Amino acid sequence: MANLKEIRNRITSIKSTMQITSAMKMVSAAKLKKAQDAITAMRPYSSKLTELLQNLSATLDSDSNAGGNYSKQREVSKVLIVAITSNRGLCGGFNSSITKKVIQTVQEKYSNVDVDIYAIGKKGNDILSKQYNVIATKNELFDNLTFDNVSEVAESLMAMYADGTYDKIEVIYNQFKNAATQITQVEQFLPIKPIENTTDAAVNSDYIFEPSKLEIIEALIPKSLKTQLYKSIRDSFASEHGARMTAMHKATDNATELRDELLLTYNKARQAAITNEILEIVGGAEALNN
Repeated sequence: MANLKEIRNRITSIKSTMQITSAMKMVSAAKLKKAQDAITAMRPYSSKLTELLQNLSATLDSDSNAGGNYSKQREVSKVLIVAITSNRGLCGGFNSSITKKVIQTVQEKYSNVDVDIYAIGKKGNDILSKQYNVIATKNELFDNLTFDNVSEVAESLMAMYADGTYDKIEVIYNQFKNAATQITQVEQFLPIKPIENTTDAAVNSDYIFEPSKLEIIEALIPKSLKTQLYKSIRDSFASEHGARMTAMHKATDNATELRDELLLTYNKARQAAITNEILEIVGGAEALNN
């Protein structure tokens, strides 16, 4: 059994760790509330924008070339994967789930084509750069996460697809469900998936448009793509804080349990030491009497 001094040192160390993990949990909880409110407020807008685009596109003729360069389906020979992770760790399996999904996607879907990575987040870049060609990193994006800053990234992705640098672009990120649950998503960013004509869409879109529906779609597509990427990054941002809060909560609970076990061990060791001292005193007294 370890001596009392060693046990006391371990207890002190664990208490210090508990203070750190508890503080990180509270910080993440505060940041999570703000990030959760942002993504919750944004989802209806993003959903309605997509719905509007679908309704308009469903009423156009198939030969109208709606979407222009962004909807052209090409033979896939080069793919770009946008991996959204975090800049910091201590958030459980948040980052590893993305890197594993990237590797799985490449192996299962793109084993016969060239694949590059566009890393948003330092952790993803650190891991994926060892196996794949990372063409760009945007670690600073989370320092000032605004629609304008994300729009610049979206515009660069759109340009790389339009000029033929890449034939397909996919985004892999963690979708926020709640503080304890994040769902890894793989979404096709470009080309825009073809939209099927539906009777319901045609009925719901029976309006007079000025300018034409085609012009409206051409204006909506870039905005929709920027919104899609912004929503993905916002989802990942909220998921990161939720994952970190949960991880720090579990770490604090584990440290508390370990501290209690060490306190019990310490008390038993101290009791045994006191008992031994009493026995030695009694034994010494009896020896003097004899």
